[in-house]
Amino acid sequence: MQLAQRVNGLGSEVAFEVLEEVGRLTAAGRDIISLAIGEPDFTTPEKIKEAGISAIRNDKTGYSPSAGIPELRKEIANYLRQTRKIDYSPAETVVAPGAKPLIFYGLLALVEPGMEVIYPNPGFPIYESAIELLGGIPRALPLRPEYDFAFNLSELQELISSRTGGIIINSPHNPTGSIISRNKIKQLAELISTHDLWAISDEVYSELVYEERAPSLAELSKVRDNTLLIDGFSKSFAMTGWRIGFAAGPQKLIDVISKLITNSVSCTATFTQHAGIKALTESRDSLKNMVAELKRRRELIWQGLNEIEGISCPKPAGAFYAFADVTAACRNLGFRDAAALQQHLLEKAGVAVLHRECFGSRNSSEEKEFLRLSYASKYEEIQEALRRIRQAVEVPHYQIS
Repeated sequence: MQLAQRVNGLGSEVAFEVLEEVGRLTAAGRDIISLAIGEPDFTTPEKIKEAGISAIRNDKTGYSPSAGIPELRKEIANYLRQTRKIDYSPAETVVAPGAKPLIFYGLLALVEPGMEVIYPNPGFPIYESAIELLGGIPRALPLRPEYDFAFNLSELQELISSRTGGIIINSPHNPTGSIISRNKIKQLAELISTHDLWAISDEVYSELVYEERAPSLAELSKVRDNTLLIDGFSKSFAMTGWRIGFAAGPQKLIDVISKLITNSVSCTATFTQHAGIKALTESRDSLKNMVAELKRRRELIWQGLNEIEGISCPKPAGAFYAFADVTAACRNLGFRDAAALQQHLLEKAGVAVLHRECFGSRNSSEEKEFLRLSYASKYEEIQEALRRIRQAVEVPHYQIS
């Protein structure tokens, strides 16, 4: 069977490959602590679960409108008004089986073959993969440690050409935990407006912030109608397996995305949408408690990593990832790169993490080595993982018993 050429270079999300390897090792009797996958260890709040169960019992199990049930679209518009101060009508919102499909749908609606699309690097690997799949040309926007993993305006300006169609941004950011400042958002809006670009703003970690709210690009009126805002329930409400996300943007784009949903998956499961309503309207206390616990874990992993010889780590501003500089640790252990250190930690310490190139190829002049560690695991597991990492890094070839 001959496969279409377009899938030959299709990338993957390495976190899921590592998850499978962790599963195999665990099944074989190994004691593995996984700080790899970006999934909250919290359970879905009871109110949300009961809303989903009640919807099933009340036969809310048939098809829904492709764009989502009207009640949920109304609550999404209310939620964005409350959290982002942006006025969307329900008709300017759309619901999908997760936030990730909305990245694809947005790009399907916006990318022409040969169009250049700017995306953050390091970043969520699906951005680059989806752009290439659709015939676009990915242009990596470096997020460098010397800029606190924010983009440099001059580097962004250099990437924009007559072939540039749009830009993808992600704040709070995976994998670095950085947040784009309000000043940088304003600078970005000026460029988008000047060059008449579209933007996809991936805001799935918007509620997981620890000091200040992450500003949304769509808050700025001059680019509101150029922006597709994507969010979801997986991270903020511990609903990864429910598969439900949402987006908001100009109605012309939202209508096309709705048609793409019709042509692909028909709709999002109706009972999960009723659970989504409960999440947005009555589950803020659960979210507040989750953020407080994540903040406690952030302090633990940030301090713990910086106490390990050869490792340094900036304090994450949002999401639940620590992006640690392990350049010195690799050098001390004689490892070529962070990929070798990742494997060493899995084999010798029983700790699963992800190396820098799981989030895109290196940028030009990028020489440092990084690991991403998720602190969405239990506090005690993070403590033990830090102990094991310290043993494996500071004492070469140490074998965890």
